[in-house]
Amino acid sequence: MLKEQVIKYYPDNHYNCAEAIIYAANDIYNLKLAKDTLKAMAGFGGGMAVEGVCGAISGGVAVIGILFTKEYAHEGDAVKELTKELINAVEEELGSSNCKVLKEKYRNEESKCKFIVEIIADKLESIINRELTKGANE
Repeated sequence: MLKEQVIKYYPDNHYNCAEAIIYAANDIYNLKLAKDTLKAMAGFGGGMAVEGVCGAISGGVAVIGILFTKEYAHEGDAVKELTKELINAVEEELGSSNCKVLKEKYRNEESKCKFIVEIIADKLESIINRELTKGANE
């Protein structure tokens, strides 16, 4: 579901990979994020413009923080562990979390980084759904 929603934003609608993840998650998980909050992800595309950590991962980390932080980061290890899980899952599947490396391996002019964004959306959705289900059962 998240992957299908991400494709509504990327690559054809002027959103970068980080924006696509958070806009799609906002839709799917009814996050009710303000437009300015969504716009904050603009600077994370292209590995924060320096081809560092993939922007789609950054968007995913933002979603994890929004969904699973009660008040502040140091209240527990949940967000830290879920963040590590997402990054490790992406690295296992794609071989890296680095934008430059991922672009060299998977990006093309026609679909840009669509393949990468779809994989990250799938990994993120799996983590979120498991955690939301676990939370509902506790």
